[in-house]
Amino acid sequence: MSHLQKAVTDYLELRRALGFKLEREGTLLPEFVALVDAEGNGLISNDLAVRWATQGFQASQRWGSQRLGIVRLFAKYYRSIDPLTQVPSPDLVPYKQQRQTPYIYSDEDVGALLAAAESIRSPFLAQMHVTLLGLLSVTGMRVGEALALDRDDVNLGTGVLVVRKAKFGKSRLVPLHPTTTSALCRYNDERDRRWPTPRSPSFFFSTRGRRPIYQNVHQVFLGLLDRSGLAERTTPRRPRIHDLRHTFAVKTVLDWYRSGVDVEARMPRLSTYLGHTNPSHTYWYLTATPELLARAAQRLERRWSQERL
Repeated sequence: MSHLQKAVTDYLELRRALGFKLEREGTLLPEFVALVDAEGNGLISNDLAVRWATQGFQASQRWGSQRLGIVRLFAKYYRSIDPLTQVPSPDLVPYKQQRQTPYIYSDEDVGALLAAAESIRSPFLAQMHVTLLGLLSVTGMRVGEALALDRDDVNLGTGVLVVRKAKFGKSRLVPLHPTTTSALCRYNDERDRRWPTPRSPSFFFSTRGRRPIYQNVHQVFLGLLDRSGLAERTTPRRPRIHDLRHTFAVKTVLDWYRSGVDVEARMPRLSTYLGHTNPSHTYWYLTATPELLARAAQRLERRWSQERL
């Protein structure tokens, strides 16, 4: 094993210990250092980094930029070991990511989705998707987090969920409204009635009594968009299941503005509830809806007026 290969192993172990999964990096970095060992005498150079990042991917500037970014972070780490290491600038393979505007669901939209889910032919599958979509809409949880819930993670007595498999390996508590807890209780009772001796610890079940697969849930969701009439909503974009998370964040902040509370002071609470490591990540979720912009502008005007006085 070369010095670079050992450094990659140490680098991946270090960052994974900090909570990063690094699945892509675990595959790509060994490929890169193999090139460096073969052609660069063990020295990381800008030329080698750019050539590796863009080889075979000339048509995809985004992918080349992502690959260069993986090398860049590793090169920063390795330069402390070998000062001759060059850290490639991101400008060498530039790509400016365009944020896609999320779809903000109205209460009527969510109601239409749940009504469509209730019409699913299998009564149990219908109840499962109604409960899952309802949970996503009122908690802002990620779909993967909800599907990863085990029965032990759902305390129906206290109305608190434990999310154990979130991003960066962080766990968090998600308190629920009593009406949400009641809906989970109804689903829980029906699931246990159908599977008194479960084969899986999962809270949500497929029709086979197993943990639902995300791809299957997403496929059902696309069908629900068609049944509910939401599939035709292409302005600003077609609704996604992840947009329920954006919607929760936006509506929460709007409620705070309407109540006259200090929104900035409460943002860390929303960040914690959503499982963000920094409030800046939460602000990314806040799409500039007309009402949200108006409320923010009004608040800013009042602050300026007070400062003038």
